[in-house]
Amino acid sequence: MRFLVFLMTLLGPAAYAAPPVTVASPWMRYLLPNIPAGGYMTLHNDGDTDAVLASAASPACGMLMLHKSEDNSGMAMMMDVPTITIPAHGSVTFTPGGYHLMCMQPKMQVGGKVAVTLRFADGSTLPMTMPVYGPGGP
Repeated sequence: MRFLVFLMTLLGPAAYAAPPVTVASPWMRYLLPNIPAGGYMTLHNDGDTDAVLASAASPACGMLMLHKSEDNSGMAMMMDVPTITIPAHGSVTFTPGGYHLMCMQPKMQVGGKVAVTLRFADGSTLPMTMPVYGPGGP
């Protein structure tokens, strides 16, 4: 125990402080096993600097990617995004038709819950549990 206190003193508060990003209203939309599932939520950044979401992972997904849907001259497009910035004292909402998590090869069921971990560029992580809904959402 003394060693842990000593180590935390050496590393400073950033080594054990909770990340300033919190999650609200997380949920996953599941359709069928062969169709990607989508993850939605709102991320709030209470910190004084921007937070950069760099990746996401879940044992319920063969691969979990950061995605964005957008309308480009009347043509709906979906694309991977390398990062998503949550502005200082701001928020980003993941919604159908906007930013979302894209779960390839989903292993989940409607009414269940899946564990998801968000990873930020500064090395911090944010674990959460997402309830699983069908096509109509919550």
